[in-house]
Amino acid sequence: MFDSLSDKFHDAFKNIRGKGKISEANIEETLKEVRTALLEADVNFKVVRDFVAKVKEESLGEKVIRGVNPGEQFVKIMHDQLAAIMGSEHEMIDLKRPPVIPMIIVGLNGSGKTTFTGKFAKYLKEKEKKDVYIVPADNFRPAAKDQLLKLASQVGVDYSDSDLSLSPREIALRGMQEAQMKGKEIALIDTAGRLHVDQELMAQLKDLKKALDPMKPEVLFVADAMTGQEAVNVAKTFHEEIGLTGVILSKMDSDARGGAALSIKYVTGVPIRFISTGEKVKDLERFHPDRLASRILDMGDVLTLVEKAQENIDEKEAEAMMKKMEKNKFSIDDFYKQMNMMSKLGSFEGILKMIPGMGGLMRQIGDLSPAEDEMKRIKVMIQSMTKKERDDCDLLKSQSRISRIAKGSGTDESKVRDFIKKFEQMRQMLGPMMQMMKGGGMGGFPGMPGMPGMGGGNPGFRQAPGMSGKMKKKGKNGRSPFGKKYF
Repeated sequence: MFDSLSDKFHDAFKNIRGKGKISEANIEETLKEVRTALLEADVNFKVVRDFVAKVKEESLGEKVIRGVNPGEQFVKIMHDQLAAIMGSEHEMIDLKRPPVIPMIIVGLNGSGKTTFTGKFAKYLKEKEKKDVYIVPADNFRPAAKDQLLKLASQVGVDYSDSDLSLSPREIALRGMQEAQMKGKEIALIDTAGRLHVDQELMAQLKDLKKALDPMKPEVLFVADAMTGQEAVNVAKTFHEEIGLTGVILSKMDSDARGGAALSIKYVTGVPIRFISTGEKVKDLERFHPDRLASRILDMGDVLTLVEKAQENIDEKEAEAMMKKMEKNKFSIDDFYKQMNMMSKLGSFEGILKMIPGMGGLMRQIGDLSPAEDEMKRIKVMIQSMTKKERDDCDLLKSQSRISRIAKGSGTDESKVRDFIKKFEQMRQMLGPMMQMMKGGGMGGFPGMPGMPGMGGGNPGFRQAPGMSGKMKKKGKNGRSPFGKKYF
């Protein structure tokens, strides 16, 4: 996400690092590179102009703090201004309005409306504890209904068997009546799109929204983040025609530039509510401008990492594993469980990007896909072992067992031996390390054998700075509780 922009910002900041103070002379070249980087990222030129002017004003103004490293302060100013153009802080939809809240999902074809509807239904059901009803109202693309009903069944929410021969307005009104009769709290209405904005589409959406106006509907526009300024222009048109209450950026995991995310709120005035970060139904996150600004500037995103860990890691199971590590009883089966825990947090690259300052290391390491592939191979090896072998790796000294595991996993015997050797080395190191980290809560995960840059079995996945004891909660207004040292 925004890799290209992050790298260009990193190079631009070299001009100011090591300077004794911030002055117009020593930030001019940096701002020039920042301006170029943003324009190349397909950010709206007015946004770039205003952003650069504001950063310059803040950098040269009275707010500059004496005694603070100029490079660090410039990055802090950049962070605050990036967050500001994206909306400053997360703006959640009001979900407490009775009796049924209609949410109209709009956008062009291919932007990801139907997929988002399924993801959002799962989010509302599991995280907001809402009773959701899905209403397919796309009578332009009949396959959309089938896709949506499959998603509804997958995430376990009720849906309307819409009659697509009716108009979108009629479908939506019937769907709302059904939702009210069934005692639902939120109705997600998936509407039709087109390859481009046309009068027929807008007329249908205006008619639908007007019919639901007494219920104060939310109108959520799904924008394809990869289309950059085009997504911004389309969002502006939709907002002017029907009035939007929120934007969702889809395909953010594939957007290396960031033009849409950095422009759309500033240009339209409509808040970005959520971002889609993958193809799975669970890959939907609230949009936090300050956190995304931190990721872009290689300041990490510890809060999101902690939230992911809290959602996906069983704390009791993790603590039980840590006790096993302390007593040198950590088994291959425990290691397998930890790999599964880690995979729930995302890819190696995704996790590392959330740790402050890891951008530089990632630039040195390069492509992490070989490490991901090796993890998959190790999992297959472990799956080819018996329960007894997973619990007692001493049994794996037998040549016959090694041969069976190699055949079962489709790999070489030498690779099986190499894994066993690295696992034993890691286990021997875990006891002393866990004694040193005792009281560190869930912060310690052993290093993964063969992971480049992590020492091949070295327990190098360390606790995030500032984390001690149980995982810390969010600070006020969702801001980082770790203070300015991350800036």
